[in-house]
Amino acid sequence: MRGVGEILVSCFCMSTISCQVPKNVLLLFFFLFCHSCGPPNQMNVCLKGRDFLTLENYTADELKYLLWVASDLKQRIKDKGECLPLLQGKSLAMIFEKRSTRTRLAAETGFALLGGHPSFLTKQDIHLGTNESLTDTARVLSSMTNAILARVYKHNDLDLMTKEATIPIINGLSDLYHPLQILADYLTLQEHYGGLNGLTIAWIGDGNNVLHSIMTSAAKLGMHLHIATPKGFEPDLRITKISEQYSKEYGTRLLLTKDPLEAANGANVLVTDTWISMGQEEEKRKRLKAFQGYQITMQTVKSAASNWTFLHCLPRKPEEVADEVFYSPRSLVFQEAENRKWTIMAVMVSLLTDYSPQLQKPTF
Repeated sequence: MRGVGEILVSCFCMSTISCQVPKNVLLLFFFLFCHSCGPPNQMNVCLKGRDFLTLENYTADELKYLLWVASDLKQRIKDKGECLPLLQGKSLAMIFEKRSTRTRLAAETGFALLGGHPSFLTKQDIHLGTNESLTDTARVLSSMTNAILARVYKHNDLDLMTKEATIPIINGLSDLYHPLQILADYLTLQEHYGGLNGLTIAWIGDGNNVLHSIMTSAAKLGMHLHIATPKGFEPDLRITKISEQYSKEYGTRLLLTKDPLEAANGANVLVTDTWISMGQEEEKRKRLKAFQGYQITMQTVKSAASNWTFLHCLPRKPEEVADEVFYSPRSLVFQEAENRKWTIMAVMVSLLTDYSPQLQKPTF
């Protein structure tokens, strides 16, 4: 039996030869052809087989595509109640050297919801770092699973894993980047503002892995970035230079300052994170002293744009943001937390399948 596309071509040929095929018939065939194929992937993006270590490695179109897939999956599964076993028969190895609530739960439930089998692994569960090297672990897991999501202390461990593994490696957090978190942030802002281009993000806090992922991606999506960090806690110099380059390339503003109010000035989005990350507990007293004046309060938001919102990747401590801001209607932190699930699902689907979004592409 011929496909709709072949029939359409035949109709056009017949109409050219004899002009006997009415226009409405041709339009009907054209509609059936487009409908059967689903909405076209206008960006021609293919991420299957890629690693996901840093947003620095992803183009503007690729980032938009991941956000499109996340929005598509959320609408189809959550809103429409569709069953999409896109990862049926596939398995995910989840290596976690650090504690996790949102990333672990999002990855486990998301992979299972798509029909796959996730396996949660800590150093107490496997021989990694005790009797077996990272190289050997990566090779063994490559033979038994389809992807590895790893939350590690050292980003270099992820780089090594990508060299030794034959399956995609997903960064669940490292000392240098937290790309899954930032995709969730962008999906949240996309949903709230209806687009990302032209927004101004103000980061007030530590120059850490979360900030690094914003710095390597915001300009690609047309967002301006204001950064306020205390002296001695600035972002990585190499990443700062990359961010400056992106800002020039994409025509966005980049501000680095020590003044939180200067960073908040005119910002649509106020963002902060923990001042004391896992592994930095011994620095607690020093850090709390250095970050005095960096708490985001209702006084801070007076400098922001009238449509300001607040983001925090959680868990949150009161010294980082006042309750009046954290629990205000302008705070998107719990929507942001849920969206970690949909963006992680989007990454896994995109790296492991040829899936194309079925719903309308959002405006970015």
